[in-house]
Amino acid sequence: MSDWNTAIIDEFRANEGRVGGNFEGAPMLLLHHRGRKSGRQLVTPMMYLPDEEDPDTVYVFASKAGAPTHPDWYYNLTTAATAEIERGTERYAVTAAEVHGDRRDRIYAEQARRYPGFADYARKTEGIRTIPVVSIRRA
Repeated sequence: MSDWNTAIIDEFRANEGRVGGNFEGAPMLLLHHRGRKSGRQLVTPMMYLPDEEDPDTVYVFASKAGAPTHPDWYYNLTTAATAEIERGTERYAVTAAEVHGDRRDRIYAEQARRYPGFADYARKTEGIRTIPVVSIRRA
């Protein structure tokens, strides 16, 4: 997985935040977070959904491609509640908070409407876990 992430990160940085292949045209960011157990600095590429009303807020989805467990970055981010992201050519500090209830459901449904793979991930995790939605806001 790290080789795959490294290739995406390199492509992201070489193309001012744009990535091709499976992510062609999708909004991408790089999440800089610290491992809650290891203390290591980590970078994870991921798709995001911009907030329609607040340009300083985006939403990320702990889908892990429909795996039965949450991704490590989710635990790192929600434990720390702060991180940095690269979005386009900009890097900045952010705060993070999990979104719950109807608001979470509406945001996830919009992401799944725009990118049907997210609907597949939700089907894979049905009855096992609810895929978390995390709000990331410029600090």
